[in-house]
Amino acid sequence: MSKSSHLIVSLALLATPLLVQAAPDTPPARPASHAATPLPKLARVKRIGNVALSPDGTRLAWMQQDGKRSVIELAGADGSHAQALDVGAKLADCSKSDLAWSPDSHRLAFIADCSHDLTNTQAMHTDVYLADVAGKAAPREVAQLAGYARALAWTANGQSLGFLYVPGATRHAAATAAGKAQVGVIGEEPEEIQRVASLDVASGAVHTLTPASIYAYEFGWSADGSRIAYTAAPAPGDNNWWVAKLYVQEAKEGAAPRVVVDPSTVAGSLHGLQIALPRWSPDGSRIAFIGGLMSDQGSTGGDIYSVSPAGGAPANLTPGTKVTPEWFAWAGNNALTVSQNAKGKEQLARYDIQGDKATAQAPYFTVSASIGSGGAALAVSLSADHRRVAFQQSSFEQAPEVHAGVLGSTPPPAVTALNAALKPEWGKAVSVEWKNEGRDVQGWLLYPAHYDPHKTYPMIVSVHGGPAAAVTSRWPGMGAMYAAEGYFQFMPNPRGSFGQGEAFVQANRKDFGYGDLRDVLAGIDAVEKMAPVDDHRLGLTGWSYGGFMSMFAPTQTQRFRAVVAGAGISDWQSYYGENQIDQWMIPYFGASLYDDPAAYAKSSALSFIKQAKTPTLIIVGDRDEECPAPQSFEFWHALKTLGVPTQLVVYQDEGHHFENPEHTRDVQQRSLAWFAKYLPASK
Repeated sequence: MSKSSHLIVSLALLATPLLVQAAPDTPPARPASHAATPLPKLARVKRIGNVALSPDGTRLAWMQQDGKRSVIELAGADGSHAQALDVGAKLADCSKSDLAWSPDSHRLAFIADCSHDLTNTQAMHTDVYLADVAGKAAPREVAQLAGYARALAWTANGQSLGFLYVPGATRHAAATAAGKAQVGVIGEEPEEIQRVASLDVASGAVHTLTPASIYAYEFGWSADGSRIAYTAAPAPGDNNWWVAKLYVQEAKEGAAPRVVVDPSTVAGSLHGLQIALPRWSPDGSRIAFIGGLMSDQGSTGGDIYSVSPAGGAPANLTPGTKVTPEWFAWAGNNALTVSQNAKGKEQLARYDIQGDKATAQAPYFTVSASIGSGGAALAVSLSADHRRVAFQQSSFEQAPEVHAGVLGSTPPPAVTALNAALKPEWGKAVSVEWKNEGRDVQGWLLYPAHYDPHKTYPMIVSVHGGPAAAVTSRWPGMGAMYAAEGYFQFMPNPRGSFGQGEAFVQANRKDFGYGDLRDVLAGIDAVEKMAPVDDHRLGLTGWSYGGFMSMFAPTQTQRFRAVVAGAGISDWQSYYGENQIDQWMIPYFGASLYDDPAAYAKSSALSFIKQAKTPTLIIVGDRDEECPAPQSFEFWHALKTLGVPTQLVVYQDEGHHFENPEHTRDVQQRSLAWFAKYLPASK
């Protein structure tokens, strides 16, 4: 259940839903009182993609969305003399990604995708380009790829580029992408296999390194470029990431892969969990990775482990840590630079390694903000000597900018002013901490726009997706629409979330909807003690895991007066056979449905459906593989039968993450209209 779609409020609304089913009591069009909504202003942000600092620390490159065009910006390390890379007319309208500096800092590689398919049905074509940043010539096309490519990484000698490649792909390699139409003979069509490939920069020759029998997820080069380490599992790739193993092989076509770590058989704290971000030490003596209970690929967090490339028992370098490492890079043979979540704040810290133990030093810095552009692989960019750092940063108060500078005790400053004129259209943001059942819990509260302390306000609770994810202080844009419309907006990080160590993440195993819901309700109590929230005017919303909570909570409490449930799960038993990612469920539920059906029934909203009374808007994509549409149909059918006001909207050609901007705008508008009817911001 995806972090990338973790807030329903990050989506905005759509003009042509595939299907609208509704009880007689449906919401009207948006009320006239909302005509002056600040929503258009919420979308006015220049988006920044990945940020890349050259290995010698002298130059910066970053992706910037300029209207409908993606632009590569080049500048000095301090952001000076910024200018767009001239890519020529051919690439002007193409999306560009995966910036990668050559080891000598003279060339910049990137991937261009010139297709504009929002349906995930057409054959993909991605090309690799190389720009000489010191010259004036247009970037050179190095390879044309009939498929999907991402995650460019140079070998240390600068002769080859490695990347993840899906030959013949028709969709992005992600479970959140729209799935293929389920027609014809099911389960027997050829799988699209992601492999580690290499590209000889001089000749343009492409070599697929990993075998077609396994699906590769992430990889890392050894320092000498002779070997690769990667995580992989048998197809289907969307499903089997949760049982991926760590492999090592020579960086040659036809080389035999060797399993180094198999979490299903290993003893200790890693048993049955997930692994991500394999990285070689500079001397090649060990491979480090992050291991933990993770509900989605790309939503990385856990303890840091290391293992010999020859195999053996992996060592947990950070047992018992009270923060969540999310990304790291080797800073020497016995040191790591780590990006970590500490109770909703972001830290960059150094870890020194002695034997099988890593000791965290005092963080370089802590910020009440989010760093990186999403996904563990894009967290921060470091110079080769780890003396300089660059990343995208934003917060509830500051829109995204590129930050860069010396890696030290002072957070690096913004070196761009792309969004300097933007001011929040919502009220202040505060971190809220409370205790529940012996645990410390944290979340974020947005105050309503034009807040008046003498008034009481309704509040909408937004539960993030995951559950192995977290809300941090990040420029929300459309995600702050409720606060911009006059609501308090509460975003808790209940047990199961990142930010307080692996024990906190694992605290809701076999307990979905119970302890985590109690944490949320206790958080509401804490907010009501500090802010003028009317307890009789509470709303609830969420997407994915948050969508499940939005369906389950009204069967357990009558505290909420209106609900918007996006891509939710209403019956874990039927869900087990409907989704395309059932492997994630076994670590959380302890067994398969077929071995322990009671564990699944215990947390199903439909098991308690007659207690649901709350008006509920239900939203889903028709090709969602993570939280399939039948789950939303089941919940809608039950509420409709029981006479509870409800509406179901299904969006055509959408997966778990919506691609069509018209659809996301429609979700936005319908959500606001639903709460405006059943939970008006003003009496």
